This record gives sequence, structure tokens and C-alpha cells, in this order.
Amino acid sequence: MSITIHASFLPHDDPNTSVAFYRDTVGFEVRNDVAYRGMRWITVGPPDQPGTSIVLYPPAATPGVTEDERRTIAEMMAKGTFASINLATADLDGTFERLQAGDAEVVQEPTEQPYGIRDCAFRDPAGNLIRIQELR
Repeated sequence: MSITIHASFLPHDDPNTSVAFYRDTVGFEVRNDVAYRGMRWITVGPPDQPGTSIVLYPPAATPGVTEDERRTIAEMMAKGTFASINLATADLDGTFERLQAGDAEVVQEPTEQPYGIRDCAFRDPAGNLIRIQELR
């Protein structure tokens, strides 16, 4: 049996800004952009990995979430503590420079971590933490 990662979900609070960030700054392709009841779900991913995607979703659409929980989610997104994703690249320094030049919010410059990896961190426009690990 073989199981693969097909999609991961990250919340967004501004679909146009999120599209611009993931397409123009990160370099992902937009694979799908679905509008429903005034909200948008946007699927993005690396051009050379068509089977792996990130779905940028409106957290307000999550079923069963109360208004109090929606407010808490919005507060956590604003602080950058609600969601995160780990990505990887063979060229960490070049990727860092490209993202920094694209006005991504830098959280941590490329750093050799005590647990054996070298990575950096950014926040996307919705506050999601993006850690990028160097492939060795």
C-alpha cells in the first residue's frame, strides 16, 4: 500500500493577497480557484510536484465552528500562531533572498539548528508560519 500527501490546508483572510504571495513570491502555480458564497478556496503548489498541493481556505467556512471560535482563530492568525507548514529547497540562501525581496515577513534568517537541519522562517500574508528546510 502506498499513501502520499495530496494536499495540506492553510487558512487565508485575503484571497487576492494570498494568491499574489504564493504565486509571485513563493513561485507556486495556482491550480484551482473556487468561489462559493462569497468565499474562495485556492489550490497552489510547486510546478514540478503536480500531485502535492496547499489549499488556502477561508477559516470562516469550517463547519461547526462557533462565532467565538471564529474570533479566536482570527486572533491567532493575526498573531501567527494558528497554522504552519514546512517546505524544503536545495538552495536555502537563494530561496531566502527571493522571499525577502518579495516582502515576505522574515521570522528567522537561514540558521543551522541544533537538531541537525538548516532552515529559515517566514510568515505569509495571513500570518501562517512557513519554515523552509535546506535539503542536503
